[in-house]
Amino acid sequence: MPRDGFHLAMMLALTFSTGIIDAVGYLGLDRVFTGNMTGNVVILGMALVGGDDLPVLGPVVALVGFMAGAALGGRVLKGAGPGWTRRTTVLFSLVAVLMLAIAAPLFFIEDGLPENVAIGVTTLLGAAMGVQAATARFIAVKDVTTVVVTSTITGLAADSVLGSGTSKGSSPRRAAAVLLILAGAAVGAALVKWELGAGLVLAGGITLVVTVLGAIHARHHDAG
Repeated sequence: MPRDGFHLAMMLALTFSTGIIDAVGYLGLDRVFTGNMTGNVVILGMALVGGDDLPVLGPVVALVGFMAGAALGGRVLKGAGPGWTRRTTVLFSLVAVLMLAIAAPLFFIEDGLPENVAIGVTTLLGAAMGVQAATARFIAVKDVTTVVVTSTITGLAADSVLGSGTSKGSSPRRAAAVLLILAGAAVGAALVKWELGAGLVLAGGITLVVTVLGAIHARHHDAG
């Protein structure tokens, strides 16, 4: 598969997993997003004026974790070559390991997460998603950031035949990104009803598969 098409497919897979992670965070971690930082900023703003008993600490630690993860990703990728490299593989591997490591103990907690545990989980998941977002940004698949779709929806509508009509074939990838994060959220919500850690296992598994496939594809592409 050509490099651009492969990278698009991998980033769309990670977009699906982000939907799962955000559903787990919002439904299982007291209305906190760990991938969608725009949502956290809005929740935090409303919470600061006492809006509907909204959380304050959760969104704050998610934001701090996300920024720390994104900074780590940027530091590791500083000076790296374009496309998928060994550094990319290392960072996505870190994301997968974090998700799976966080999921494991959750299967043994039966009566809800203690507050300190929930805060720790939120911070680590935020960091993992920050690393993922920074790495996806480096790979630079147009219209697919893996963590947000607001700009994607804007482009989809603005460049459609009802807008400027200048989509130039980008509408399918934009629509796919929106639908996949929607589907991921639905799957994540369903899994939370069964077991909180299940969504993290699935998201971590998807990220791990993406990482392995990306490393293999990059090796074969470089060899060719």
